[in-house]
Amino acid sequence: MLIAGFPAGAWGTNCYLVAPAAGEECVIIDPGHQAAEGVAETVAKHRLKPVAVILTHGHIDHVASVVPVCGAHGVPAWIHPADRYMMSDPEKGLGRSIGAPLMGELTVGEPDDVRVLSDGAALSLAGLDLSVAHAPGHTKGSVTFGLPGASDGDIPPLLFSGDLLFAGSVGRTDLPGGDTAELLDSLGRVCLPLDDSTVVLSGHGPQTTIGQERATNPHLRQAATARADGAGTGAPRRGM
Repeated sequence: MLIAGFPAGAWGTNCYLVAPAAGEECVIIDPGHQAAEGVAETVAKHRLKPVAVILTHGHIDHVASVVPVCGAHGVPAWIHPADRYMMSDPEKGLGRSIGAPLMGELTVGEPDDVRVLSDGAALSLAGLDLSVAHAPGHTKGSVTFGLPGASDGDIPPLLFSGDLLFAGSVGRTDLPGGDTAELLDSLGRVCLPLDDSTVVLSGHGPQTTIGQERATNPHLRQAATARADGAGTGAPRRGM
């Protein structure tokens, strides 16, 4: 499997291109601010053919380059319907202006072909079998994408967590649509059942594993406690 990722733009949002191997079809995950050039370079370097853009959520730092990337390759974008409005109205998703100079660099709007994601959906794209889990808390329409590991154990299972789970932290919940209780529930439903070997590729920062986060991440521990006793509070910290 080929996974090529790079941090893009002002917010350092991780954009990933995922394919069975070099020279094959790929999906593009979260082409954010100023990501179009990096996508084009990665496609050329690995001789990839994009077939879809898939989005973990609608914040501008994850979707700012959706229109040019989809347009350049003639591919659809997939997003949960609860976050779709942010592609055309990014400031509404932040509850504040992100600044006129920065806005002037963005192509705000929807690509020609937008498709909706739903909880539990199975996407067969580019020879990959991606599982979709609705994981609200950072936004109402946040999702994660899972890929199974190889049966021989050479490739571990993968979780593209967006801004749900980071190395040592979790997504912030103080923007419109954010909800701490929902985020803790999402951590409990989506992340805690995963095998410790699962590699977590998040929206910001370095990769980690479920085992590492289970052992050290206070928010994941809190989610485990909340699932055990049906209650819990927290103060998520990261993400836009």
